Amino acid sequence: MRSGIRQHTWPARRVRPWQVQPRGLARPVIHELPEQAEQRVNRRSRIHGLRITSLMTEAFLVSAGGVALAEIGDKTQLLSLVLAARYRKPWPIVFGVLAATLANHAGAGALGQWLSSLLTPSAMRWALALSFIAMGAWVLAPDRLRTEDARPARTRLGIFGTTVLTFFIAEMGDKTQIATIALAARFHDLPSVVIGTTLGMMLANVPAIFLGERFAHRLPTTAVHAVAAVMFIVLGVLALCDVGLGSQ
Repeated sequence: MRSGIRQHTWPARRVRPWQVQPRGLARPVIHELPEQAEQRVNRRSRIHGLRITSLMTEAFLVSAGGVALAEIGDKTQLLSLVLAARYRKPWPIVFGVLAATLANHAGAGALGQWLSSLLTPSAMRWALALSFIAMGAWVLAPDRLRTEDARPARTRLGIFGTTVLTFFIAEMGDKTQIATIALAARFHDLPSVVIGTTLGMMLANVPAIFLGERFAHRLPTTAVHAVAAVMFIVLGVLALCDVGLGSQ
């Protein structure tokens, strides 16, 4: 008779739900109410909107302040003095300067954004840094109005048309136009930059048109140019350090 081994089987232990050990750190599923989800979306939208507004305000203020300071004593401001002394009618000259500046700086800003799209981020950083630092050095150099610029062209366009034509041509290649190109490439916000640089030009030129030589001689041109130079050099250093460029 063969002897067999009897295997004893224990009954399966019943595991209670609270005895189950979780695998990993799992978060409990929380069901949001529709009102809570809507509040969360609205909160994110407000934060995003505030960030965009802050960037637009920065682009506008830097553009307006930098160009206004750089325009003091510039050849286009001297041209405004010449036009005001010749025609003795300030309002057509003011509107002519406004129209010429808007057209010129809109094209300059569009060129700046187009150039920024062609360059790699690293090349763009170096280009902006060198441009702003060069602008800072350029602002310190005294500007002179050439004889041909001091003689507005004789046209049948009237005071307004003559101002637009003469001011637009004088602004070509000027330091404020180059600054607009660099600012548009830096901030990637064409409307804020163009409006800011145009406002800066008007802040510098309108008092010169109405007050003439009295306004020009009372300005501390050297001190104003020094402040503008520091502002542009700081922008160049920030661009070189890649501060704020990646967030645009």
